[in-house]
Amino acid sequence: MKKASFHILRVGLGITFLWIGVLIFKQPEAWGGYLQPWAAGLLPVSLSQAMMGTAILDIIIGFLFLVDTLTWLASFLAILHLVIVLTVSGITDITVRDIAILAAAISIMLDALPPKLIDKLKILHKDNKII
Repeated sequence: MKKASFHILRVGLGITFLWIGVLIFKQPEAWGGYLQPWAAGLLPVSLSQAMMGTAILDIIIGFLFLVDTLTWLASFLAILHLVIVLTVSGITDITVRDIAILAAAISIMLDALPPKLIDKLKILHKDNKII
């Protein structure tokens, strides 16, 4: 079911992720300042390189949302990314924004899951292989 609300939310998320990716490319060190010191210390690469990778991920997610291709996968990646962001950035003034974007990504993923994947999940649940 892809109503107008689905497409409005999908395009809004696409623009958001694409825009943030471009902004990170422009100032990776500034965006790296959102990481908690403990998280920055765990990076296997420089902070700038990590943020450039984050920018690329954001742009890919945004692009997939905008072209309405593999939307469920874009949503899944967005969810994982936002959970990590919320974990490594701590509670700040922008946490509420990230929670709203996370909720939107979850909504899109639930609506965009391919029927074959849903059927597989039902079979796994029916066989008590997952709880």
